[in-house]
Amino acid sequence: MNPEALKAELAQLKREHAAYQAQFALFEKFISMTRSHDEPEVIKAILHEAIQISIDLTRAELGSLILLDSDGAVVDSILCRAELSPEVREELVRSVLNKGLAGWVFRHGKIGLVEDTEPDDRWIVFPDQPYSARSALALPIISGKRQLAILTLMHSEPGHFTEELVRLMKNSANQMALVLENAYLFDNLNESYTSLGKAQREIESYSTALDKELKNCSRIQQSFLPGKMPDVPGWDIEEFFFPARRVSGDFYDVFSLPGDYVGMAVGDVCDKGAGAALFMALTRSLIRIFSGQAQLSRSPINAESRTVGGSPNPDSVRQYSQLEAIRTIALTNDYLAPNNEMSMFVTLFFGVLDPDTGKMLFINCGHEPVYVLDANGIKEKIGPTGPAVGIIPHATFEYKEIELEPGEILFAFTDGVTDARSVDEKRFTRKRLISLLSEPVTTVFELMQRIGTELFAHIGMAPQADDITMLALQRKIQ
Repeated sequence: MNPEALKAELAQLKREHAAYQAQFALFEKFISMTRSHDEPEVIKAILHEAIQISIDLTRAELGSLILLDSDGAVVDSILCRAELSPEVREELVRSVLNKGLAGWVFRHGKIGLVEDTEPDDRWIVFPDQPYSARSALALPIISGKRQLAILTLMHSEPGHFTEELVRLMKNSANQMALVLENAYLFDNLNESYTSLGKAQREIESYSTALDKELKNCSRIQQSFLPGKMPDVPGWDIEEFFFPARRVSGDFYDVFSLPGDYVGMAVGDVCDKGAGAALFMALTRSLIRIFSGQAQLSRSPINAESRTVGGSPNPDSVRQYSQLEAIRTIALTNDYLAPNNEMSMFVTLFFGVLDPDTGKMLFINCGHEPVYVLDANGIKEKIGPTGPAVGIIPHATFEYKEIELEPGEILFAFTDGVTDARSVDEKRFTRKRLISLLSEPVTTVFELMQRIGTELFAHIGMAPQADDITMLALQRKIQ
């Protein structure tokens, strides 16, 4: 082999060896810092190490490094001068990138060699500069097409940086790029983890507070539902309530009214969650208030068409009766509908029972059918008699009347029963409910137990999609 070629090859091997040694030293430093909990800024330490290794390789006296982001903006910098204010540091870096050697390297994407700084207009001497540089070498540290950083090395004598050192640093810069990119990614990832940890703690704190509020809402809502069914002589009453969430849009109620009447309500707000729970609480409260106070009843009653509601009528106060109590639906609707900015509504069955006679006036406001059961199964199906409550101001609602004979049961429910789903997404269905209602039953307790058992056997381990509410009352056989 030609001696000159051999010499060149040996020189190249030495350069590559030195470059890989530089890379190994940087990687070693990088790994040790990522394993340490005491190093707050990995990227800063790697930059310092890169400068020091480059100084050792080229026997330079000083070095600086400017770190860039993917858009070429300055992320950080390490300058030869120490203890600079952020404003002064920013101004120096801006000047170097606009007029200096580092800027020339950035714009051209190649190594800049200054053998003598005095005649080279790419070199800037700043006022009060604490060092003297007569030769300089600046090179881009590139990964792919992206410039990660610009490294500048300086010496106080002209001609210090030879072509051999240029080739050495060119090899070393390629190896440094790999380490710097990993350090840069690690630093950003570490910062992201820190931010994520902070966000997670804030979310957990908020979640705890929200969970507490939901528990309070749940307790408040439970207080709106009857803690115990009223004791109505001659009648048995059973309820079944199982909310899908902490708070529910379903409600049921049985309460005493003036004149020894009994009010009965089962409702389902169109939405779910806290908003539906508040709307439910308001609706239930309005029904109780309006049904118990005849003097508030200004909505008209049309006995001929058997309807309540419509435009307000300043009639004189009537004597309290079942009809006065049933007017509560029109009053509740007229309160909710004009102020309903959230477009919520409630489907509702409301009845006013005379316990002595078994007669009940009722309105079904877009709700599920209500069933009357006798000893043989389903005797009557009661469908809707008017629109849902809260949609149409001054709506008209038709009322009807039934008479429950001894032993007969009135059964009301919400669509959470028929829509209940199994683990394979199959619904319980109204057909299956009707099948259970069609079987002979002796007591209202037996009926609720039968439906509840079948329902939860169907649901199994599936998540509950909707609130489940059932209410039934039975006239005793004397």
